[in-house]
Amino acid sequence: MNNTENISGRPPQTNFNEAFNNDLDYPRLGNVTFRRGTLTDNQEAMFNENWPQMGKELGDELIDVDAWFGRAGHTTIVEIGSGTGTSTAAMAPLEADTNIIAVELYKPGLAKLMGQAVRNGLDNIRMVRGDGVEVMVRMFEPESLDGIRVFFPDPWPKARHNKRRIIQSGTLNLFASRLKKGGVLHVATDHADYAEWINELVEVEPSLEYKGWPWDGCPQLTDRQVITKFEGKGLDKDHVITEYLWEKK
Repeated sequence: MNNTENISGRPPQTNFNEAFNNDLDYPRLGNVTFRRGTLTDNQEAMFNENWPQMGKELGDELIDVDAWFGRAGHTTIVEIGSGTGTSTAAMAPLEADTNIIAVELYKPGLAKLMGQAVRNGLDNIRMVRGDGVEVMVRMFEPESLDGIRVFFPDPWPKARHNKRRIIQSGTLNLFASRLKKGGVLHVATDHADYAEWINELVEVEPSLEYKGWPWDGCPQLTDRQVITKFEGKGLDKDHVITEYLWEKK
């Protein structure tokens, strides 16, 4: 796998077109970096105590899901860009038999999710700190996941930044490669221009069958149950929330 130069000891960014021998479009994000943020002393202590069991950093070691969760044969869903984890923590009790892996760059967001998980005894949540696309490439085997969720990704609204959007033809192909047959990809946005962008891509990946929204026969929970902070902001501005579901063929 050919990559760009390693920065600050972290895994170098993947050259996706060379790695997968295609000419599809992938997010162009430059160097893989971690967003900074400050934790309170209590948050830092809680994070340091629980991270060895609940968290992993972006790396090149494949995740052994059964070993990490201490149980075998359970549905596993990865949520990319979990933010502060509001919807993740709200859905987790309703998915007690499902392994939920939240991927996020922002440490305070992971700390908030961890705090909710610890306080409420949510033992089906784990976390990875890193760029979601890199985590998917480096840390999950093909056809290993039952579901992938991308809720309210950054819309990168300026036209010159559209290439940074996570939903691209190449990313959809990558997601599909990591899903088992029958696995589900669930995307939600409250940004009208991003919804138009996604509408142009719903049929672009041949190994994904677009199911629309809602999908009554979906094998996984799709009702996010709570209004996340991003949803609340969108609803306050009378934005329309658009959701998408695909099934791996």
